[in-house]
Amino acid sequence: MNFRNSKLQHMKIYTKTGDKGITSLIGGTRVPKHHLRIESYGTVDELNSYIGLIRDQDISIHNKQVLKEIQDRLFTIGSSLASDPERSKMVIPDLHLADIELLEKEMDLMNVQLPELRHFILPGGDNAISFCHIARCVCRRAERLTVHLSEESKVDERVNIYLNRLSDYLFTLARKIGNEHKIPENQWIPRV
Repeated sequence: MNFRNSKLQHMKIYTKTGDKGITSLIGGTRVPKHHLRIESYGTVDELNSYIGLIRDQDISIHNKQVLKEIQDRLFTIGSSLASDPERSKMVIPDLHLADIELLEKEMDLMNVQLPELRHFILPGGDNAISFCHIARCVCRRAERLTVHLSEESKVDERVNIYLNRLSDYLFTLARKIGNEHKIPENQWIPRV
């Protein structure tokens, strides 16, 4: 393949259009890079990176496959959040009820195999467990941001529901990984 004739030669990562702190939403609307919509999809992107980090750990093939599906859904959410709801005419992927149901089904399957939860759990015990907890915290932040955004602008309600379920899934996954690796849960026993 002749690199000079390929389309890759014309694709640049940098555009210089954001050098003054302004960026474009899908649909062309220009907004500051600190805009709530940018914060929302930026946090979803951060979450997606942590999900990738969890996938790189010593976890089951099944969990890796589910996490890959979740990463795909997070790109869907990012596309939705990056679109100007009033101006974008681009058709973007959307979330389905089945995406939320998948998380619920996976949690139900994991919970059957886990001991009853009787204490709060402190993060830690193994890298994979800790990464799940970090991702859970980032997911909660993404949820808070998208809920805030939905008070100001149109956001598909399934986005907020999905992020809510995903944080619960990540907590359950942390417990499941610990259980599979025979790592005792780091229970919080409050001082009284």
